[in-house]
Amino acid sequence: MHDLVVVGGGPVGLAGALRAAAAGLDVVVLEPRGVDPAAPVDKACGEGLLPGALAAVRDLGVDPPGALLTGIAYSSQGPGGRAWRAEHDFAAGPGRGVRRTALHAALAARVLEVGVPVRRSRVLDLAQDGARVQLATDDGPVRGRWVLGCDGLHSAVRRAAGLEVAAGRPGARWSARFGVRRHAAVAPWSSRVEVHWGRDVEGYVTPVGPQEVGVAVLGPRGTSFEAGLAQLPGLVERLQGAGWTTAARGAGPLRQRARGVASGRVLLAGDAAGYVDALTGEGLRVGLAAAEAAVRALTTGRSRWVADAYECAWRRETRSFRVVTAALLAASRPAPLRAGLVPLAVAAPPVFGAVVDRLAQ
Repeated sequence: MHDLVVVGGGPVGLAGALRAAAAGLDVVVLEPRGVDPAAPVDKACGEGLLPGALAAVRDLGVDPPGALLTGIAYSSQGPGGRAWRAEHDFAAGPGRGVRRTALHAALAARVLEVGVPVRRSRVLDLAQDGARVQLATDDGPVRGRWVLGCDGLHSAVRRAAGLEVAAGRPGARWSARFGVRRHAAVAPWSSRVEVHWGRDVEGYVTPVGPQEVGVAVLGPRGTSFEAGLAQLPGLVERLQGAGWTTAARGAGPLRQRARGVASGRVLLAGDAAGYVDALTGEGLRVGLAAAEAAVRALTTGRSRWVADAYECAWRRETRSFRVVTAALLAASRPAPLRAGLVPLAVAAPPVFGAVVDRLAQ
């Protein structure tokens, strides 16, 4: 019988396990691929640790290598080829661009260093009786007083706990956004995360090393990396002649909904708790904050209040992400509004800066 069973060995799950171990809980991590610093798990993501996320990672005793991130820039090209660019540097200090594999390797090494056990197990189902949760896995049963589901967009824990919400009708635009990411061998030309706005895609460029940048394309279902990049001539020009160091890796649909983030003794964190979109690039910050809030709820209150305490904390920690991301998505759908987003940011730098700083923290 464990105090806490963490399902999912990605950055959010490993961060939750480290927080739980530091709080004196008996914790185990279930991850079907295992947790090995020599074989880190990759995932399609923007790879930007904004200042708040970098501080959270360092607080865990982890300091992964990467490239300096000083701010965010929005770019677009209007009729006649006119270029628009809005820039803002983080008021809270720099963040860091970190390869997903480097972040996972560093967290995995820390988990093994502090002695958190890891089981190569895939969760198939779960049942709870008010005092404990029993998980059925492909490696036998696992019991815990609490479960923290950090198993991603298509969470088995969310589904087994009855917290899944069916996707929207087929073809509904809000449910059809996907992301694809590659890496290019080129020296970063900026220390900012760049967001390039195209007709119906966004391209993200994140410096991740002295001679490497991550390039992610977000767009509707069926958008290939090459087709999305073709909508962004300014970015294509920057990448001219650069070799690709990784193959295209995708994720989606990005929009995932949950009935709540707690059900009895099961809590959800990270993408498993529901996701709006990668548009603002702060998924890791939100996930790390949620994992910390979950462990705090488990260790500072009575059992019957944990779920309510965590729900409140999760809503508080994710409010900016949910509100700003949903607003940007709504504004970016009608073509005339989408075309005016970057010019508006250029015309109102205090507003753009305030939004960037709020998300970064």
